[in-house]
Amino acid sequence: MTLPIRVLIVDDHPMVAQGIQSVLESYSELEIVGTLNNGRAVVEQLETLNPDVILMDLNMPEMGGLTATELVIERRPGTRVLILSMHDSPEYIVSALSHGAMGYILKDVPTDEIKLAIDAVMGGERYLCTGAAGSLKPKADGAREALTGREQTILLQVAQGKSNKDVAAELEISVRTVETHRKNIKRKLGISSTAGLTRYAMEHGVLQGTGTVR
Repeated sequence: MTLPIRVLIVDDHPMVAQGIQSVLESYSELEIVGTLNNGRAVVEQLETLNPDVILMDLNMPEMGGLTATELVIERRPGTRVLILSMHDSPEYIVSALSHGAMGYILKDVPTDEIKLAIDAVMGGERYLCTGAAGSLKPKADGAREALTGREQTILLQVAQGKSNKDVAAELEISVRTVETHRKNIKRKLGISSTAGLTRYAMEHGVLQGTGTVR
């Protein structure tokens, strides 16, 4: 017997969460393990609720969906996050995907499309609803891939001379996760050494907290 897909719904609008829950509960192959109203609660209850898929709103109190997504993927890499949002701008969609989300659905889609999205990401595929996919355009030649918020945080700490172990302890993540972030930062910025990262941080105001890394 196949185990049901465990789904967690995260939205700070109770009527939205309840509406999604009532639809998804009609599918016997899905099990709704909870509804939460902010990203911090997701991170705190991740191990207890043990979801396979998280339907995550973006704008929420205490901790937004992007930060929560990044932390979820760091702590339980096998968890699939589907962003469920009213925003259809390319910036929101690209940012969500770069933070680790496997899909992006607009809140005005037919409710049965949410089930299609869950099935897709459980099969290892990325899912973008029609409206979201249409908002994305190919990246311009030579454009540098932006760092995520977590990568900017780690860049700052690396530039301050902290070791991977120190950074891992402060952010409550594994040393291996820090190493992966550092590799991604170097790749995105085209920098091969720690000294180069420090120089970049100084030149772009990261050490003063005044620069935006792009």
